[in-house]
Amino acid sequence: MELRSIFCIVLVFSLLLSELCTSCKEDYISAIGDPGMKRDGLRVAIESWNQCNEVGEEAPNMGSPRMADCFDVNYFQSNEMKKVNLIHLVNERDNRLGIINSSVVDPTIGNINRYAVKKEMYLASKCQVQDDPRPWHFWMIMLKSGNMDTLAAACPENGKKPKPFFQESRFPCFGLGCMNMPLMYHNYSSTVKGDKKGSTLMRGSFYGTWDLDADVTKGVIKNDTSYYSVTWEKELGKGSWTFHHFLKTSSKYPWLMLYLRSDATTGFSGGYHYQTRGMTKIVPKSPNFKVRFTLDIKKGGGPRSQFYLLDIGSCWKNNGQPCDGNVTSDVTRYSEMIINPETKKWCTKESIHQCPPYHTFANGTRVHRTDVDNFPYDAYHVYCSPGNAEYLEEPYNFCDAYSNPQPQEIMQILPHPVWGEFGYPTKMGEGWIGDPRTWELDAGRLSQTLYFYQDPNTEPVERFWPSIDLGTEIYVSGGQEAEWTVSNFDILVPEKE
Repeated sequence: MELRSIFCIVLVFSLLLSELCTSCKEDYISAIGDPGMKRDGLRVAIESWNQCNEVGEEAPNMGSPRMADCFDVNYFQSNEMKKVNLIHLVNERDNRLGIINSSVVDPTIGNINRYAVKKEMYLASKCQVQDDPRPWHFWMIMLKSGNMDTLAAACPENGKKPKPFFQESRFPCFGLGCMNMPLMYHNYSSTVKGDKKGSTLMRGSFYGTWDLDADVTKGVIKNDTSYYSVTWEKELGKGSWTFHHFLKTSSKYPWLMLYLRSDATTGFSGGYHYQTRGMTKIVPKSPNFKVRFTLDIKKGGGPRSQFYLLDIGSCWKNNGQPCDGNVTSDVTRYSEMIINPETKKWCTKESIHQCPPYHTFANGTRVHRTDVDNFPYDAYHVYCSPGNAEYLEEPYNFCDAYSNPQPQEIMQILPHPVWGEFGYPTKMGEGWIGDPRTWELDAGRLSQTLYFYQDPNTEPVERFWPSIDLGTEIYVSGGQEAEWTVSNFDILVPEKE
């Protein structure tokens, strides 16, 4: 056969493959209300939690720790120039609602934890966007402090009634009041002149500190003051929103978390025992969903910063039944990839209790953790089992019993070649400081291969993931700073399933 003929055949075959790939991409649709963060009219909210995902006590003059910045854009012509107004849907009175003035939301609620839930529902109703197949609400910024006063018996143990116990080093607490909510401040979204000629930027932010006696305006520069901020910015009519995150720990608040979440519009999101509201209209299911975003990490947060390239959360019972709010039998399930290259590898052949019982390769081959020649120990940071599981394979490692209202199961993985086929980083340092990237992660297919506990002789659960987020958890290390931006976020699901 002539060389020219072979070239023509290869060219035709390549074009066919290209067409096939294009049609494959067209088979996926966005599962979220704001695909790629490109909508001018923004919907964003912020929530804060203590160690066990409750409120406990509102911070002075802050109201319940739920706020929102939701607006539509009104385009109009003035003096032959195109102008815009931002029509805000949530005002300062809404954002400062708390248990003291609870009659605005629900006068029958006297419980601070349940009031925060109702306030989220109230803010969501003001921000709601009517859409198909269902309405959606907002991106959720999540704050959390790991401080826990063990003597106060504030957090249930694996969903059971809390009991006091002596303070332990794994739970930081400076004394009475260490589980306080942060101060929360807000720069409402507004328009400013852009750098480009004739361009307009939209910008807003949430910021604050857990140090109730601190000057928040000096939180970034003052030594030993905790601080957080999230600023969003977008050029009017172009591109994606960029969310700029900053988190700083202190000696009093050394364990802090900051995430940007896309939660389901209804149902139980990962880590919660009540209905939530969010951005995800179609809850993604393993193995058929992908997550796309651009991540640029400026500061990592120190060696104990568990920076999650992606964290997906769900909830199902050990027998495979869906969660129903019963905190003793519900189990939160997390799959998290940590990309901080300083992260220690706890799962080793000498410490198999820190590893999942099995690893399943992309081709379906399954190996046991005792198979020292084939089990990819370096692919895992740690695996821990739910505290209410009854049929665990020994040796095992229970998850923290207090940091969720119900028991939890956590799978933390690290960059490794076994995850490359799913689009995840294959070696430590990829995507880290100085290496900004746009990722398209086959999170659905990977999450289907991961081990999660289920009672013997029960039907394998369909794995739905109502919470997908990224950000960092700086674990018990004061004086650390993390800084990063997220843009172009999207969750893709098959158009027909």
